[in-house]
Amino acid sequence: MQRPPTTIHVVIADDHPLMRTGIRSLLKTVPEVQVVAEVASGRELLELLASVRPEVVITDISMPEMDGLEALREIRVRYPRVRVIVLSMHDDPEVVRRAMAGGAAAYLRKQASEFELASAIHSVMERGSYISAAIARLLLGSTEPRAEEVLTQRQIQILKLLAQGQSSKQIGFTLGLSPKTVGVHRSRIMDRLQLRDIASLTMYAVRKGLVKP
Repeated sequence: MQRPPTTIHVVIADDHPLMRTGIRSLLKTVPEVQVVAEVASGRELLELLASVRPEVVITDISMPEMDGLEALREIRVRYPRVRVIVLSMHDDPEVVRRAMAGGAAAYLRKQASEFELASAIHSVMERGSYISAAIARLLLGSTEPRAEEVLTQRQIQILKLLAQGQSSKQIGFTLGLSPKTVGVHRSRIMDRLQLRDIASLTMYAVRKGLVKP
């Protein structure tokens, strides 16, 4: 007698209710897949995984409280058997690399088709990973250096806060620095990135997945 197919339990993490609804609707048509829960942040996701143990997590990157990349790193440590598929609007090679280095089993753009999403789920269950042709081309064609290759960790911290609209005084208070020191760091960041205004810095931070759009 043929064994019945094993159900693949899935948790969706995305801070947009309409996106979660759309993913759930797509997965209803995929054989052997069952969505068991939805959450709106990385923190909620980790809290849920303490009691619900799905085979697959589908997560966005840009979420409040704790983003998908932070949650991904925690999942790899705490729940190594859970396969994580990142489903994101970001198409910067650096963001993809950070996700894969953090333990993602697959990375898909939010424009992915129902067929590709289903293929990714089954592939990560059968082979442990999934790389689409589009993502492979993206990685192979990348020439721009990663933020970590250009900026120090302190400069990345300050860049994130600048991109979130904080003033030098606010950043100094947050990081325990004087506003003058923050200003020096900001000038060096602009020099290294060859950018000349806060708007350009913000666009860079968003493109690199350092802050939410």
